[in-house]
Amino acid sequence: MRQLARVLPKEDVIYLGDLARLPYGPKSDREIIRYSEQAVTFLKRQGIKFLVIACNSVSSIAYPELKKRFTLPMVGVIAPCVEEAFLATRAGRVGVIGTQATIRSRAYAKIMTRHDSRMRVFSKACPLFVSLVEEGWLNGTVTTRVARKYLMSLKRRGIDTLILGCTHYPPLAPTIRRVLGRGVRLIMSGDATAERVKHMLAERGLLRMGRHTGSIRCFVTDAPERFRVLGQRFLGPVIKRRVRSIREVRIDV
Repeated sequence: MRQLARVLPKEDVIYLGDLARLPYGPKSDREIIRYSEQAVTFLKRQGIKFLVIACNSVSSIAYPELKKRFTLPMVGVIAPCVEEAFLATRAGRVGVIGTQATIRSRAYAKIMTRHDSRMRVFSKACPLFVSLVEEGWLNGTVTTRVARKYLMSLKRRGIDTLILGCTHYPPLAPTIRRVLGRGVRLIMSGDATAERVKHMLAERGLLRMGRHTGSIRCFVTDAPERFRVLGQRFLGPVIKRRVRSIREVRIDV
């Protein structure tokens, strides 16, 4: 959402965070698909013109089903990251970190090797990273130890590019860089996806023009005050300037 606000300042954004049922990563494919369909149904009722699946677990597990069920232009976070990783890697050795669901799906590896069979993709689930970010533990001894535990096996594989395959991970980028070294390029899903969304909106004639400044309306399924705190941590000044409302809703219908 932060990157969408930067790249598309004129667009109105409706954000849904399913806090009541997070994390999605350890859940079964069936549950992830069911929750995702409920979420998209809710967002369609808000009159959206374009859907951004801003979750790697949903993008890797539910995206094909969502494409079949909903007649709505949409984009997930996986394909944009893969394209950027192709441009970034020099040796064709790419690492992917994410939730258990994302890594289990092998979504990144399948797309990358389909385009180029010479690509070597090495994956690692890093479930504790989400908790560290939500607690605000972005650096320090504990965070560095966890990062080293997760990442050293990828470093030994000789990766030169790492996809941060979870939208929670970018705040940990400084720690990840220290562990892996400056020679490893980090690919963040927010940057790549926001640019893809801008291109797709323009291609379809849906890009908003004029001097209008877009608003952001946020819906959460639980704990709106906790979301406000986390939102300030992730969004910074954006949440004060553009967020018009934060409401709690039920979507399990």
